[in-house]
Amino acid sequence: MLHKTLQDTVHDVAGGRPRGRQSPSASPRGKSVARAAVSACLALAAMGALPLSAQAAEFRSADIHPDDYPTVQAVRYMADLVKQRSNGKMTITVFSGSKLGSENDSIEQVKLGALTMARVSSAAMHNICQNTRVPSLPFLFRSTDHLHKVLDSDIGEQLLKSCEKAGFVGLAWYDSGSRSMYTRNKPIKTLADAKGLKIRVQQSDLSVAMVEAMGANATPMSMGEVYTSLKTGLVDAAENNFPSYESAHHYEVAKYFSLTEHTMTPEILIFSKRQWDKLSPQDQKILRDAAKESVPYMRKLWAEREDKSRQVVEKGGAQIVQVDKASFQQAMAPVYAKFVTTPEMKELVQRIQTME
Repeated sequence: MLHKTLQDTVHDVAGGRPRGRQSPSASPRGKSVARAAVSACLALAAMGALPLSAQAAEFRSADIHPDDYPTVQAVRYMADLVKQRSNGKMTITVFSGSKLGSENDSIEQVKLGALTMARVSSAAMHNICQNTRVPSLPFLFRSTDHLHKVLDSDIGEQLLKSCEKAGFVGLAWYDSGSRSMYTRNKPIKTLADAKGLKIRVQQSDLSVAMVEAMGANATPMSMGEVYTSLKTGLVDAAENNFPSYESAHHYEVAKYFSLTEHTMTPEILIFSKRQWDKLSPQDQKILRDAAKESVPYMRKLWAEREDKSRQVVEKGGAQIVQVDKASFQQAMAPVYAKFVTTPEMKELVQRIQTME
């Protein structure tokens, strides 16, 4: 059988010597045979013939945000817990600042198992795992407290689990704040002000539909392209939270930040199911528990970062604009009709809306 212990495999390659006789490593030939045995074991492990739980596991995790961003720090906090609880057997290295590519790149690599983990916006998962559309629906959550209550409940667990059939294990939900509109040339105060604007959105059909329902022209693009597109006028506006608006320096080229607070799309921490299925139940529990414990840590960092980012952009000349939210909310019925398409999704929306 392939799934032998390392000791048994070395014993076999060394010539099947019975236990109790002189070790083959005592002679030059024996040392050579032992080295060959170890090489054979490493080859078997690389091919997946040995269970991952029998190996030291070094995991890579990707994030597009900079090193000091709350999501990056939260995964590093998780990594510390995992290393401690596995006695160093499992380690996680976090690659921040898009070092491993865009969010879409990371998702594809995680699905293939080439990358272990990624922190991505759940909007990037909409066309892969359709239930993730639900927490991205416009004006679904009444407040941050309402969002947290939903994501910490069995609803949040149901949404995470629904991604497994697509090849992803959802470990946790992180905050992404409320997303609002920011513009180059004029503030948005009412729905009418958005009409005809070219607005950058995430690469999500739901995000496109939401902006089109406002009478604007949606322009999907990756986060890395937004600054230049705003600066050159390729787009008139974008939408995001305060920390992203600040950390990506968008406030330098789009001075009007209109508090539409249209969505509270959460972040999701995903793990490759291909790699997950190779882990022992004990190691899976260590990872899942550590991910859950990183959530309150992330939320604390996020709240601090939101306040700090707002101060930075205001000092940098950004104007914070109050808006008529009701005019935007009334335009969203077609979005719900188009994207809440299954009985399960309709039930989830109803449960979220009625949760106190």
